[in-house]
Amino acid sequence: MHAVATAATSAPSDEFFLARQPILGRDQKLVAFELLFRAAPEHEDAQLTDYAAATAAVISHASQLGMHQVVGEQVAFVNVDEVVLMSDFVRFLPPDKVILEILETVQATPQVLARVRELKELGFKFALDDVIDHSEQVSKLMPLVDVIKVDLQGVSRDELVELSRTLRGPHQKLLAEKVETVEEFQLCLELGFEYFQGYYFARPAILSGKRISPSEMVVLRLLDLIASNAGNEAIEEAVKRDTLLSLNLLRLVNSHLTGTHGGGHIESVSEALARLGRSQLQRWLQILLYSGPDGHVELNSPLLQMATTRGRLLELMTLTLHPGDIEGANNAFTIGIMSLMDALFSVPMHEILERVEVSQEVRAALLERAGDYGAMLVVAEELEKTECTRALTQALGRLELSAKQLREIELAAFDWVRELSEAEVR
Repeated sequence: MHAVATAATSAPSDEFFLARQPILGRDQKLVAFELLFRAAPEHEDAQLTDYAAATAAVISHASQLGMHQVVGEQVAFVNVDEVVLMSDFVRFLPPDKVILEILETVQATPQVLARVRELKELGFKFALDDVIDHSEQVSKLMPLVDVIKVDLQGVSRDELVELSRTLRGPHQKLLAEKVETVEEFQLCLELGFEYFQGYYFARPAILSGKRISPSEMVVLRLLDLIASNAGNEAIEEAVKRDTLLSLNLLRLVNSHLTGTHGGGHIESVSEALARLGRSQLQRWLQILLYSGPDGHVELNSPLLQMATTRGRLLELMTLTLHPGDIEGANNAFTIGIMSLMDALFSVPMHEILERVEVSQEVRAALLERAGDYGAMLVVAEELEKTECTRALTQALGRLELSAKQLREIELAAFDWVRELSEAEVR
């Protein structure tokens, strides 16, 4: 315990921040997040590699905030090495909300195996990280773990087929990590994998001749009308032309999602538009683009989770750097949520921007990652990766944003998206 305490206290919490990576089920809905530790970019040259300190920082943040605020209804995967596993502070984590991910560096000694059994009796679940072969270490730990994570980038296709056959057991589920393409996802689906981690779902599969659906065109048209400051009558007419959109608008304004609820039930489109206001309408139309064919917005869609998180991150970064700049914050939210529309529509970003009027600043950020908005978008994108990169350091330097500020922004963004998801479920 002493070694862990030393490691944790030698690295002040202001020098760390959290990141999350989504884990999906077979239906491609969000089921968990892996919580990732990051050292502050200003300390990149002396990058902390001590997992005890890293996990101490994650556990400290999570226990201070409450795991629910960090991951919502989902479960959190948290990396543990041998020092963390044998320590007392791991018990600060709620067993029903976490899966302890045993790193590949952990040796399956009698002491480690006994400790895993002890923690299992307390209700903890375990995963094996970065498995690329059926080694002796894996064989010893397998009966005690609930999830086995197979690193797709570390095995060939034939090895993957054989591994999936030998690793799957009645009490173990397989998780494919570093899934980069839809083809890899399909193969793992066929091989019986239950969980998937990687950004295959956010990669734009550009299809020639792909057409944006009529309902999507209506929303894009409305966004264009708002951007060009069209009159209320023109916006109301455009909404009324689409029955599903009208119903969604009324459902939205009568729900608890917008913070505008109150003053009686709204039954007309004109009243709904007046209650919502231009800024809120624009935001909800952007979110509506990610809805299913029936117009229902599912916040446990990983693409929408990423898009709304990016939008909120950029908005809060703008307000931190330029307090009171509401127009800038709205632009920032737009950039964040539009940044994944090429993946959503399978259409190149420049084609999407031909259909919607946006400012030159917004266009430059989305196409070239230029300007302050572009730097903010780089920060949001880099936070989704498993390792801290120089691009993140440089972008934060361009913005003159500290790690402490970024961590506070991140946690506020996670919390906002969580509240959004919970409100949508009610």
